[in-house]
Amino acid sequence: MIRFATVDDAALIQAIYAPFCISSPITFETEAPTVEEMQQRITKIQVQYPWLVYCADEQVLGYAYAAPHHERAAYQWSVNVSVYIHETARRMGIGSSLYKSLFEILKLQGYYNAYAGVTQPNIPSMRLHESMGFQYAGTYINAGYKCGAWHDVIWLRLALQPLVPNPKPPISVKALVSTEGQNNA
Repeated sequence: MIRFATVDDAALIQAIYAPFCISSPITFETEAPTVEEMQQRITKIQVQYPWLVYCADEQVLGYAYAAPHHERAAYQWSVNVSVYIHETARRMGIGSSLYKSLFEILKLQGYYNAYAGVTQPNIPSMRLHESMGFQYAGTYINAGYKCGAWHDVIWLRLALQPLVPNPKPPISVKALVSTEGQNNA
């Protein structure tokens, strides 16, 4: 089941993310956030963007979310996206399921571009993003130092929907959920 994350999911989300912080260059965070910090992140992101979790038997096995691409106004139609899967649940289609749901919500909100930064090397993440239709956008050479080495970050872009002139500003995920609820009433 895929649903919106809540602050009650923070401990399980933190448990998925922490190993990436401690022993992997996949994220450039070097210390795992606390559960309280993860609660704050979920709350902050969901003011505007979706944060989804994939659950089975009441366990969070993965999560995906969108965040601002950049702060300046002209970037408002673009988002950065991330997906993380529990180490015991990889290669089961959870990442692609989360991304499909995330991208549908982002389209409904009025976003046009999704960007993903993939620290190198990370063949599984590259394969996932390429399978979802992401295309190469650029490389930040030696962008970060972690785990005893310098790492490039490859940036990938997915067109969420065709570009239009004079697009309306994207709506918040809360406004979208409210509108969808009214349409289904």
